[in-house]
Amino acid sequence: MLWSLPKGHIELGETAEQTAIREVAEETGIRGSVLAALGRIDYWFVTDGRRVHKTVHHYLMRFSGGELCDEDLEVAEVAWVPMGELPSRLAYADERRLARVADELIDKLQSDGPAALPPLPPSSPRRRPQTHSRTRHSDKPAAGRKNGHGPGP
Repeated sequence: MLWSLPKGHIELGETAEQTAIREVAEETGIRGSVLAALGRIDYWFVTDGRRVHKTVHHYLMRFSGGELCDEDLEVAEVAWVPMGELPSRLAYADERRLARVADELIDKLQSDGPAALPPLPPSSPRRRPQTHSRTRHSDKPAAGRKNGHGPGP
């Protein structure tokens, strides 16, 4: 079985860090706090004949409670995985890269303490509702949109 990291949509008024904490709890039953940014993954996919752009922010988190459970209908199984095994289990190359970054940050944290972690980049709460994602049609701008991307004026 190939795995992927928890992720989801940023809700109105939520920062990327708050989304990460919420999504990890919803998808795994685990509560945590953000320690450091691992990076972001941008990708495109097609749904209903439209190209949809997604940006996913990933964070190194510290366990603070909860029990593993896979009650979320989007999740087939959850598990604690040793860091050394994580890259070989992840389905996506971008997530394998983030697992290596996490492993390096954990080594720094263990050897030099929390001050060794890079500061978190600024994150602003989402100001507009997210109906789906930004879409792109190569032939024409979307109706009511200034340039075919994002909401109109």
